[in-house]
Amino acid sequence: MAELASMSALALSKAYRAGALSPVEVLSSCLERIERFEPKVNAFVVLDRDGALRAAQASERRWRRGEQLGPADGVPATIKDNIAWHGFPSRQGSALTAGTPAAFDAPAVARLKEAGCVLLGKTTMPEFGWKGVGDSPLTGITRNPWDLSRTSGGSSAGAAVAALLGMGILHLGTDGAGSIRIPASFCGVVGFKPSYGAVPSYPLSAMGGLAHLGPLARTVSEAALMMSIIGRPDYRDPTAWNEIPPTYHEGLDKGVEGLRVGCSVDLGYADHLDPEVVSAVRHAADRLRAHGAFVEEVNPELDDPNDVLATLWEAGAALILRSFSDEDRSRCDPGMARAAERGEKVDGASVIEAITRKRTALSIRLNQLFEHYDLLITPQMPTVALPAGADTPPPGFAGRQEWGADWIGWSPFTYPFNIAQLPAISVPCGFNSEGLPIGVQIVGPMRTDALVLRAAYALEAAMPPRAFDISRANLDASL
Repeated sequence: MAELASMSALALSKAYRAGALSPVEVLSSCLERIERFEPKVNAFVVLDRDGALRAAQASERRWRRGEQLGPADGVPATIKDNIAWHGFPSRQGSALTAGTPAAFDAPAVARLKEAGCVLLGKTTMPEFGWKGVGDSPLTGITRNPWDLSRTSGGSSAGAAVAALLGMGILHLGTDGAGSIRIPASFCGVVGFKPSYGAVPSYPLSAMGGLAHLGPLARTVSEAALMMSIIGRPDYRDPTAWNEIPPTYHEGLDKGVEGLRVGCSVDLGYADHLDPEVVSAVRHAADRLRAHGAFVEEVNPELDDPNDVLATLWEAGAALILRSFSDEDRSRCDPGMARAAERGEKVDGASVIEAITRKRTALSIRLNQLFEHYDLLITPQMPTVALPAGADTPPPGFAGRQEWGADWIGWSPFTYPFNIAQLPAISVPCGFNSEGLPIGVQIVGPMRTDALVLRAAYALEAAMPPRAFDISRANLDASL
């Protein structure tokens, strides 16, 4: 039998039903992997071994009685550290936050518990999720298992690493400007940012309508299963759809035949791309074409909406730090403090303009594109994982001499779809010459989450099998 922590959630469910495996055995396998790998990668803020064991034992009893709560009952899961989990603090990667345990579960956490998932612990993130790499003043650097000198990406840093290494099966993250998809691409796993409102959230993010909750996992089917759980209604989020979600994990195998797919390698404004990334994305487009989709290259002719993102992002950063003193801010990640300082100068009219006029203009342009295409595919990131511990690439990285001081400058394919609130997924589509993962992004119109997942599933099946080689990553040796 395959190593337990490497089995899919649905395979585990089948084995539980047959009595061939128990949730306690699977939990034990995950904890063994955490003990083995966590000292090298730093993916967890806290582990709840005792609580996880109690949950696994309770799940085992339910399966034996035939009273399981659903296909995810007994499946190990993790929670990103900016999401409320009753009894545990949400430190959010910051030494400024209190260690006070949350008095409630966020909606998605409550749904995972109701589904019988075994919650392992909380995963790492950069301070307040402000940037797309995996280091924070609170927990230090979360490292990329493929190359420990590289970043995991962020802000759902620990979630992506845990997904890759089998330190849990289902992983809950957040994405305000790419924070699920960036680490998914850098770590070679699947990361899905659903349509805004598909997953209820509480408390609402300071980043407002930019911030989405969604799954990270090794496979598309696991991400789809998780969406079927966390998308269920919750009255605390007035912006959510609050309707029973479809069973996203069913019907994934309908294929892509007849779908119209636009492929853009630059969205009309991304000005520097690693040629190996472009090649991998075009190969992924060819695989969809070979499976019956109509695929053609397209230039969306978008204007870079970086100014919209900066207005909302920096205003949100200012809101987050508003209650902290200057002395407190001196202990922040310097980049977070600078973003908040800029945000304090953003006037309310600019925020309203960004939310209304500028967001609407971008959405209209994308909707015009989707009148001709069912889906859009792009590179997920213009490069592979950056060196760890830096907010931006060093001069000369991926052939570019200057990357600028702003982290968002190296992530041009993520934030447009946060602004427009569209569903977007990162799927592994190969490796560069250094053996580092490359991701492709699939985007759909609003509320076409099931279609995006279906296309991602087809692409995943069409790509060569991938497996993480522990020996190549040198995880069992010292840094």
